[in-house]
Amino acid sequence: MKAMDAKLDEVALLNLLRQGDEMTFTQLVEQHHASLVRLARLFVHDDAVAEELAQETWLAVLQGLDHFEGRSSLKTWIFTILTNKAKTRSQRENRSFVFSDLDNSAATPTVNSDRFKDSFAERWANHWRADAEPASWESIPEEIILADETFNLIRQTIDQLPENQQAVITLRDIEEISSQEICNILGISETNQRVLLHRARARVRQTLEDYLQLEF
Repeated sequence: MKAMDAKLDEVALLNLLRQGDEMTFTQLVEQHHASLVRLARLFVHDDAVAEELAQETWLAVLQGLDHFEGRSSLKTWIFTILTNKAKTRSQRENRSFVFSDLDNSAATPTVNSDRFKDSFAERWANHWRADAEPASWESIPEEIILADETFNLIRQTIDQLPENQQAVITLRDIEEISSQEICNILGISETNQRVLLHRARARVRQTLEDYLQLEF
């Protein structure tokens, strides 16, 4: 039912946009503009150019609304336009950007191997060591987990990830775009998307784990 409601809401939104409703378009821009700029920055590494690409994307949205067929969500369509423009700009500037899980980070374990039992010496090989299992956060006050400082730490950690991991975790966990739609937006395979997301989440979780252990 919720999926149907969302679909009906999007149909109503599209109708208003196609009728030239300025307030609706303004609200759409306010909702997604910062995210578009953030995604563009992964490709061009220049704030002014990223802003320009976002502006170009909104112009393309206005020009293409009548041709939008709804085969993806409106949000996914907008992000795809931005990504295609950003890729074109980065190629024009001779800046390579490859979404691959076969980079140097793929050879690095997502979790320190010292946290697992020895594969030769112990019965439960490659299982968590009793003193190294992921800590439960149930006893940590909710206000600490939801504090601005915690969210800032998450954002800083994401900003330090390889660009391909940044893009995937931003689209999946911040923008809440489905895995399949991320594959379409970035032009990557489901396996690639899954590997990149796993590595990004593992890094963020490790950072949070270290921080919360220090606090408690």
